[in-house]
Amino acid sequence: QVHFMESGGTSVEPGASLTLSCTVTGRSVRGVALGWYRQAEGQARETLAAEGNLWGASYAASVEGRFTIFRDNDANTVFLKMTNLTVEDTARYYCNMGSWSDGPLYASWGRGTHVIVSA
Repeated sequence: QVHFMESGGTSVEPGASLTLSCTVTGRSVRGVALGWYRQAEGQARETLAAEGNLWGASYAASVEGRFTIFRDNDANTVFLKMTNLTVEDTARYYCNMGSWSDGPLYASWGRGTHVIVSA
């Protein structure tokens, strides 16, 4: 069974940077597309970024130029580097397998990690 364990979320001020981690267990991430998602309170889950070993990354317009997705295959971990955070980035962040076009591969999500951006 595949599990996603997100970490790194915390409270920061606007303009700060933060890097989130997601370690995958139960399946190797080698050769598999990975993505980051977020869900703000009262809103639908939003796709933020996705990347695969054989193609480049895709980003939502709301985060392009500020967020970067990257991975460590040996650690079976995907990261999301976030810069110039705004209050609109406040949400719970999740990862999953799957490409930008296909969307999340697994219906079972991790607990996510909470990012709060406030002055």
